[in-house]
Amino acid sequence: MISRRDFLQVSMAASAMLGASGFGNWSRLAAQQALTQDQLLEFDTFGNVSLIHVTDIHAQMKPIYFREPSINIGVGENKGVVPHVTGADFRRLYGIDDGSPAHYALSSGDFSALAQAYGRVGGLDRVATVINAIRADRPDALLLDGGDTWHGSYTCYHTQGQDMVNVMNALKPDAMTFHWEFTLGSGRVQEIVEGLPFAALGQNIFDAEWDEPAELFPPYKFFERGGVKIAVIGQAFPYMPIANPGWMFPEYAFGIRDEHMQEMVDEVRAQGAELVVCLSHNGFDVDKKMAGIVTGIDVILSGHTHDALPEPVLVGDTIIVASGSNGKFVSRVDLDVQNGRMMGFRHKLIPIFSDVITPDAEVAAVIDEQRAPYEAALKEVIGETDTLLYRRGNFNGSWDDLICDALLSEREAQIALSPGVRWGPSLIPGQKITREDIWNVTSMTYPEAYRTEMTGEFLKIVLEDVADNIFNPDPYYQQGGDMVRVGGMGYRIDISKPQGERISDMTLLSTGEAIDPAKSYVVAGWASVNEGTEGPPIWDVVESHISKLGTVRLDPNASVAVTGL
Repeated sequence: MISRRDFLQVSMAASAMLGASGFGNWSRLAAQQALTQDQLLEFDTFGNVSLIHVTDIHAQMKPIYFREPSINIGVGENKGVVPHVTGADFRRLYGIDDGSPAHYALSSGDFSALAQAYGRVGGLDRVATVINAIRADRPDALLLDGGDTWHGSYTCYHTQGQDMVNVMNALKPDAMTFHWEFTLGSGRVQEIVEGLPFAALGQNIFDAEWDEPAELFPPYKFFERGGVKIAVIGQAFPYMPIANPGWMFPEYAFGIRDEHMQEMVDEVRAQGAELVVCLSHNGFDVDKKMAGIVTGIDVILSGHTHDALPEPVLVGDTIIVASGSNGKFVSRVDLDVQNGRMMGFRHKLIPIFSDVITPDAEVAAVIDEQRAPYEAALKEVIGETDTLLYRRGNFNGSWDDLICDALLSEREAQIALSPGVRWGPSLIPGQKITREDIWNVTSMTYPEAYRTEMTGEFLKIVLEDVADNIFNPDPYYQQGGDMVRVGGMGYRIDISKPQGERISDMTLLSTGEAIDPAKSYVVAGWASVNEGTEGPPIWDVVESHISKLGTVRLDPNASVAVTGL
């Protein structure tokens, strides 16, 4: 493999030729009117291999708004480094001009105003146009899907993922890996995978009973592209039975399994692999740690944490590429591979500006066909919003504030809990709220909105446990999404403290009284991983609440005080 010193020199030279890491041209265009499809797709073809990466689409087939996080806290060795840099700091780091298309695509500041100027993003018919353009330039480019594909919308729920399977088949990927797909249930996953016309990979998907690699999911697949023998190794989400209901897929065990990953890398190298690509759903910080442990991986295509980075991160000789979520970006990576060594790369994170990119007619027809039986239900207006509704960020996404308000009101609870999941598009002020919008932030196969009692002591345990999943300094112990959202209760969190000592000053907001560890409180929540949870589906709870409000207006949420940064 190429040495780190030479790798850096070649990479920086490539970046210089392309501008700011390949996105410089579009990042500095002053107005939407100056942005064209040709400029978005402009690329100085390099080397002999091209990779196309999409990930974390979450069943978003149509254009949406999607606000990037304003807070993304890193801890330990990842404190203050990408992807844990946001807002103006992020823009300064990458030389992004305020108000530019890159500002809108990659940063959260002035989001509502910029959304009015630049419009929606995503749409798999537009993604198809980008993929087709890359293939026209490099016909044997590899298209790799990082997972979280068959989950996250009204139609995906009602078709058990078939809508996304049909659309992705039209895009013709070469391989994929998995996470939320397994919440369809292992039987449905098997049914779909057995019919896929492309590889379903997961070196860390094991048979739970025998602790052996699961036959349904090969660890890797070889491809011959550009005269290069390429091995793509799949890495599914490691913490499935912890973050999601294990009873839905009891046949399978997961885990990072970096020792087995090393065995797979050595195995494919022994079989003549000249380029090793890891198609990963680990999350970015976990990928960074794994890249420092496992030797011989040339490229990690990272998923799960929804990070969108305009240039790869280098760990040793491994480049790590983050391609965003919700169909908002497509990454193109060109590699020069000679005599079994990667000699350099060029990369471009391509934003899917929906008003700029022409939809692919064939894929648009497939999308419309999937949605047609549900169109009336999807478009029904439930209310409207005067508030920017978004989810991304370690704390206090406004969509989840609204969901918590719905739980408090509709389930007559004192405290509400909403999971800190990262998926879900945004809505801008003045936008109608349709049934589809509600499902885009609530759709899952375990949606029951429970109502129960919890002691103050147990509530603290819950908050401490989730906080450690996010803020443990060791990425291998970061097993969750973002912090659980809380309604009806405030608290203070010191992220610098160890587990069990981060949460304090828990307060019941309705009375201003401190939460009593010995007292029981009525708590409503949803997305419990426990089998047999009872309650109405969360989308019905939220729809009822919004229909009563008519217009959603939310005050800024200051109920969580964050220290130890």
